[in-house]
Amino acid sequence: MITDLRLQNFRSFADASFELNQGVNIIVGPNASGKTNLLEAILVLAKGSSYRAKDSELIQFHKPWARIDGHNPDSTQRTVKLTSEPTKTKHYEINGKIYKRLSLTNSLPVVLFEPNHLRLLTGSPDGRRDYLDDLIEQTTVGYGTTRRQYRRTLAQRNRLLKQAARASQAQLFPWNVRLSQLAGQIFRARNQLTDQINSEITQLYKQLSSTTVKITTNYSNKWPISDYETRLLKKLEIEQAEDQTRGFTSSGPHREDLLINFDDRPAQEVASRGEIRTTVLALKIIELKTIEAARQTTPLLLLDDVFSELDGKRRHTLTDYLSPYQTFITTTDADLVTQHFTDNCNVIALGRKA
Repeated sequence: MITDLRLQNFRSFADASFELNQGVNIIVGPNASGKTNLLEAILVLAKGSSYRAKDSELIQFHKPWARIDGHNPDSTQRTVKLTSEPTKTKHYEINGKIYKRLSLTNSLPVVLFEPNHLRLLTGSPDGRRDYLDDLIEQTTVGYGTTRRQYRRTLAQRNRLLKQAARASQAQLFPWNVRLSQLAGQIFRARNQLTDQINSEITQLYKQLSSTTVKITTNYSNKWPISDYETRLLKKLEIEQAEDQTRGFTSSGPHREDLLINFDDRPAQEVASRGEIRTTVLALKIIELKTIEAARQTTPLLLLDDVFSELDGKRRHTLTDYLSPYQTFITTTDADLVTQHFTDNCNVIALGRKA
């Protein structure tokens, strides 16, 4: 939970302070008033990074630095400082102690629901892989490091494939081995989470939709869990010539997918718009409960303009799950949101920026 927030040179805010409610906070204003920027600041303070921009883009134009300050209920002070050229540095302070990166133990659990997530089922596999990885990173110590190491190893292998059209098996072998080792860790974590989602989603979907549709989730792994690394290593060696021609690595977790079916048929082919939105809502609720169980604390819930994207029934369904969480909702129409809450809400009104 965050009790207050101060933003300096962050996005559209030169210097602004906000008092925050432990329950529902409604951030209201016209387009271009900074609603999403405020939500983004909360996410950066909690997790350490934005979901939509590089660090350098968070600093107000022509300013040398940006700063976010906030407090937890126990008076813990959290600070994020960003510096532009020439150093381009970012660091975090928690009660004066400096960190270069927020680990699982010193970050705040948070769930973001924004309009692009409503394309989770119909969009590219990248979004579904990120959904799994982001959730695992918030619940499994060390997964963020594994994820970053995999990306760096993959980038290095791809660079070698492009730079050395005739690279030998011996040159690529160390990268193949390392990539396979990291891939196995990612695969197992994703596969385990997919199984968990599969065990919960049908019942939750029925509660949300009052239908009898059976939802199943599967992870698109090509090989058995027991010898995934060995099979991937062999595949990388067999496909070396093709990968060199393409200039990228064609097998591994970066090419796999989370498959979602409606009564054993792909959701992308048969699900209606309403069914897709109900499924995404179910996935977000599972995300909330999974993080809460793993971290033993209630996550922050950030809702970026999703009320306008949901019909009345789904709005009511979503609000039924909000009471345990400190929630931040952006909207251009406060009445659209406040009508769903009987308790008092903290309304943060923003005006259009010049």
